[in-house]
Amino acid sequence: MALVRGCSFPEDLLYDVERHTWYRPEPDGTVRVGLTPVAIALAREVLVLTPKRVGREFERDQSMGTIESAKSVFAIRAAFAGTVVAINELAVGTPRLVNGDCYGAGWMLLARPLAAAWREGLATGAGLATTVEAWMDEQGFPGCDPA
Repeated sequence: MALVRGCSFPEDLLYDVERHTWYRPEPDGTVRVGLTPVAIALAREVLVLTPKRVGREFERDQSMGTIESAKSVFAIRAAFAGTVVAINELAVGTPRLVNGDCYGAGWMLLARPLAAAWREGLATGAGLATTVEAWMDEQGFPGCDPA
C-alpha cells in the first residue's frame, strides 16, 4: 500500500492520477471503477453518487457519472472508452460508503472496456507514489488528512 500525504493507494490497482479514479480488472473482463481518497478529499464529502446507467457507453475523457458535495458537482471522467455493465446500487443509496470505504464497498461501477489497450496511461505498482506525489506538488494539494 502506497501512502502519500495521508492518502492510501493499494498498489495492485491501476490509477488515473489526474482524474482521481482507480480501476481493478475483474476475471470476466470487466473493470471495477471507484474514486480515490484524493477525489473524496477534494469534494470534502461525497453526498450524492450518480453513475451512468447500465448499458450506457462512454468515451475516454467523458463522464462516467457525477459526485455531488455540499458546494459542487464533479464529473467523473473516464480513462478509457467503455460500456457500463453494473452500478453499485448500495453506494448510490448510501454515499457515505464512498467516503469511508472507497476501495471496498464504495466502488462506483463495473465497465466493459471497448479496446484491449484500456490500461494505457494508468499508473500502478512501485512508481505510483512518485506519480501521485508529483501531481500533489504540481496542484498544491496538501493531502487527504492535512494536520
